[in-house]
Amino acid sequence: MTVEIRRHLPGNIPGAFIEFPSVLYTGDTGWTPPLRSEARKHLTPGKNPYFAHAEVMFFTAWKGDTLVGRCSAQIDNEYLRIHQDKIGFFGCFDTIDCPGTASALLNAASNWCAERGMDRIKGPFTLGINEELGVMIEGFDQPSVMMTPYHRPHQARLVEGAGFSKAKDILSWRYQCGALPVRAQKAYEMTMALPEVRIRPINKRKLDEEMSIVRDVFNDAWSGNWGYVPWTDAEFAKAVEEFRMILEPRMALIAEIDGEPVGIAVCLPNLNEAIRDMDGRLGPIHLAKLLWRIKANTPKSAKLPLLGLRKSIQKKRRYAGLAAAMCAHISHQLNALGISWVELGWTLEDNHAVNAVIKRMGATPMKRHRIFEKTL
Repeated sequence: MTVEIRRHLPGNIPGAFIEFPSVLYTGDTGWTPPLRSEARKHLTPGKNPYFAHAEVMFFTAWKGDTLVGRCSAQIDNEYLRIHQDKIGFFGCFDTIDCPGTASALLNAASNWCAERGMDRIKGPFTLGINEELGVMIEGFDQPSVMMTPYHRPHQARLVEGAGFSKAKDILSWRYQCGALPVRAQKAYEMTMALPEVRIRPINKRKLDEEMSIVRDVFNDAWSGNWGYVPWTDAEFAKAVEEFRMILEPRMALIAEIDGEPVGIAVCLPNLNEAIRDMDGRLGPIHLAKLLWRIKANTPKSAKLPLLGLRKSIQKKRRYAGLAAAMCAHISHQLNALGISWVELGWTLEDNHAVNAVIKRMGATPMKRHRIFEKTL
């Protein structure tokens, strides 16, 4: 049957676009239906500040009256300004196992980017690099974790079949809470013995101020990294509001040297564990249940999405154990909170320094996602 591609402007995407992944992945261990209201906000101008610096188009693929796939195409003007190249992106990519459907969607996204002067396309990014990215190629049987995209094994094969090749792999790691490895405990003790070093929890009563520190350190630590785009003021403000409800201060740390912030580590309760049985709904009863599960009955899993040291500290031998010390400090707090395991990441597959710290903590690779690219 012929595949029909339909275009949808931001702010005018059909409900079927939001619902499609839940229909496609129903019953899969690694899938948790996102809250539909939050998913729609994320894809709506005025609700997601990403749209203030990006052009976006959404596509759906149909066979007759049946929706069989979806995709987005976007041009991030902040990315173009920083990297001075002509790369567009695709995202929101979910399809049935059908080469014709995948190719039709990716061709539509590629042509849209080419029409706007781009010479390459890369993805999937949903929507920017600081959000969900990559096609899952390993870890299909692993538990669902917030901010980590899920796909079935056919998805990567279909992207390759549409003429895309690997640009980069990113890794997510599983850390089992409990006793620290000897090397990690030693690094923690040696670092904490330095008189100028202090590792403290974020003060939630001053969350706006504290998150400004997190943003400043993050932007410094990640500047120059592959694909890096800093948070805009509006994106940062949105992140603060999202963190406000679920942040547990004991799981979010700021490292200081002589009183100056130099490192951050932010770990969050795994929201997917708390919403897994809600089928994407967030009515008053579901909201009350969600708040109770987060506050009174902490999820037994967590996600560590942010970890970084200022560049001025990264190569100083005296502070070589600081990143491991922050991880160890969080580990002690996780044990106290009764959390069993944490997904760390993502990290670039070739970021050997960061990956070495994670391995030293005793973490093992949990999931692998691939970012693809194609010349237009």
